[in-house]
Amino acid sequence: MRIRSTLTIAATATAVAALGLVAAVPAQAAEYSSALKIKGVQYDAPGRDSNKCSGGNTASEYLTIKNYSKTANVNLKGYKVKDAAGNTFTFTKSHTLQPGDYIKLRGGRGTDSDAKNVVYRQNCNFIWNNDKDTIYFYKPGGARADVHAYTKTANDRDGNGYITYHG
Repeated sequence: MRIRSTLTIAATATAVAALGLVAAVPAQAAEYSSALKIKGVQYDAPGRDSNKCSGGNTASEYLTIKNYSKTANVNLKGYKVKDAAGNTFTFTKSHTLQPGDYIKLRGGRGTDSDAKNVVYRQNCNFIWNNDKDTIYFYKPGGARADVHAYTKTANDRDGNGYITYHG
């Protein structure tokens, strides 16, 4: 009897799979495999764009990365941020985010500060396009941690240049 039950279960599982009734994992599910996610992006810095290192507004363009884990501390060292054009920033220094903590990755030059939750790209060029772009966020081993594409018209309803992804 035991053998028959096992065969019946195996046959049923095979039939269900053949009919396509097994739920497939969505392609974007991989973005949720990381405790660190993109909370939001200020893709269009307030004011007229000026990428001058002195007096420009690239520091007003930023990406907020948050640790959504309830228990784990996560070090950003080795994580990578990239846009659709291939502009890349790699966190080369240790910045440990405690559960619920966040950091703003800003353009421009400045002094990184864990106390102020800020890291500067040390580059005065803008990275995010004002009309549309894709933000890729990778773990140190190269696996995707999060990804978001945006267009100004579809995703920024109030027109303030900021989009929230994960609350």
